[in-house]
Amino acid sequence: MKDLIVLVADKDAEQVLKALLSHRQQSLRIRAVDYDIFVHPERDGGVRSRCVEFLRAYTREYRYALVIFDYEGCGASQEVSELETELQQSLSASGWHDRVAVIVISPELESWVFSPSRRVAEVIADNQREIYNKYYDPTTRGKPTHPKETMLQIMREAKVQRSSALFYELAQNVSLEGCSDRAFQKLVGVLREWFGLAHPAP
Repeated sequence: MKDLIVLVADKDAEQVLKALLSHRQQSLRIRAVDYDIFVHPERDGGVRSRCVEFLRAYTREYRYALVIFDYEGCGASQEVSELETELQQSLSASGWHDRVAVIVISPELESWVFSPSRRVAEVIADNQREIYNKYYDPTTRGKPTHPKETMLQIMREAKVQRSSALFYELAQNVSLEGCSDRAFQKLVGVLREWFGLAHPAP
């Protein structure tokens, strides 16, 4: 039985989780985790509507399950917290019990990108600070209202090619302390609860 199965909506999220679980154990204060990540072909809407069906077959193969998708584009009508609770209850009833967590990122994964770390500007703006600061300055304002569009605009102006590998690089190198996003903090809390150094592998 492996430690963890993760269901995500796209390659960007897959790369973030790979980097965190493979290279950031010390920063997360977790032990090494034996995991698999699956990308749902129907993206955010598919994860929301089919995660219970998708994960039901794996209840005896993994100790824990994690479901992560963006609120933007998932097609939900209820609030984020209600959606997480509803899906978690359905997954628990399908056989996962208390071994599952649902994390809905509002509005989208790019919310995790913007932090005070200087490494963000290095990666998405090729270290062109004037371009980066034009759209995001952590000392004077909070996260962008539309983080995906903001990130793409910065990359266009800085002539940085968009790639899922950028998300891997960000997750591998940017300080985790600067990310105050609710969904990211929930992810950290869940991982520490399940795999914290005080909870060694059985």
